[in-house]
This record gives sequence, structure tokens and C-alpha cells, in this order.
Amino acid sequence: MNYLNDPEAIYRQSFAAIRAEADLSSLPAETHAIALRMIHACGMVDIIGDLRIDPLLPAALTAALGAHRPIFTDCEMVRSGIIKRNLPPNTEIICTLNDGRTRDIGITGNTTRSAAAVELWKPHLAGSIVVIGNAPTALFALLDLIDRGGPLPSAIIATPVGFVGAAESKAELVSDPRGIAFATLLGRRGGSALAAAALNAVIAERAA
Repeated sequence: MNYLNDPEAIYRQSFAAIRAEADLSSLPAETHAIALRMIHACGMVDIIGDLRIDPLLPAALTAALGAHRPIFTDCEMVRSGIIKRNLPPNTEIICTLNDGRTRDIGITGNTTRSAAAVELWKPHLAGSIVVIGNAPTALFALLDLIDRGGPLPSAIIATPVGFVGAAESKAELVSDPRGIAFATLLGRRGGSALAAAALNAVIAERAA
């Protein structure tokens, strides 16, 4: 079989194709790098119409990374997708989904494990980065925690996926971001790769 196997050439051609096909004019210029990475992660140029990216997000993420604030993820897939080699030294990426306390919190609160895991973020949530790529209930729980007077993260990247709660949780974030810089993809589409890609775009630019 004859196929391209030069990684740098594949990378260049991929982003050249995206730039040729994607009309980013509806998005703020500050967010184009994030949008390009998210399109690259899913292979779908048509997500542009459903992307909502705060123009303040790149600066908020850069400041939080520079201040060595932790990154919270809703699942291990998101944590694994973050490119760690370009992160500032000693940056913590925290996923509490499998913490031993999470199951008990979920049972006591009659909620999902993903939502229960968010309760464990509180001590270090202020000024942090939150990246949610799987569970709508994690995003709902985060917004509810903030509404109850909980600490505010610096930025929220949220692309939970699915048929129950995904569209609704992201619509709530867009309608009231609580003064927090954010990125999301409206509707049912989403996933861990998209969430990680949005953060990786800023990590890469910061490291360049």
C-alpha cells in the first residue's frame, strides 16, 4: 500500500486541508487556533456552526497555566489526551472519578459518579482549569456548585457527549457562563478528544 507516513507531513497537510475547508469568520480571531485543533480532533469541519468559544479563553488558560493552577478533568480519557510535555513543570492534572470517596458521595446524593467527583474539586477549584469531555452531569454539577457559592475556576472547556443532558448542560453554560471564560460545542456531539484538543491548542501556543 502506498500511503503518507511522514508524521510532520501528515500534520501539515491535515491543517492545510482544515484551513482550506473551514470558514472561521464567525469565530473571534483569538479562538481560531482552538477551533482548528477541535476540528482536527474530530474530522468534522461543520462543527464550526456549533462552536462557542469565549475570546477571553486563551488568555484565561494561559494565565492559569502560568500560575501553576491545577487542571481538573471529568474522566481519564480527557486526562490522557492532554499533551503533558508542554505543560509548566509540576502542573497537576486531577481526575477524581475513581477516587475512593466518589462512590459514597454519589450514593448519598443520589447522583452519578461523575457528578459526585466534582464535589472533591472544591478545595483547589479556585482559579483552576476545568476540562469536561464526557459526562453532562459533571458539567451540571460544576455549575450547580458554583451557583451554591463554590469557588470559580479560571476557565471551563466542556464538550460532554450524548443523548441525555449533553445539549442541555452546554446550553446552560452558554446562556450563563457565570463570568468564566469557556469553550463548548452545542448539541449532542462532543467527546474527550475535542475537550483535550481545545486545551492542547493553548498549551502548544504557550510553549512555542
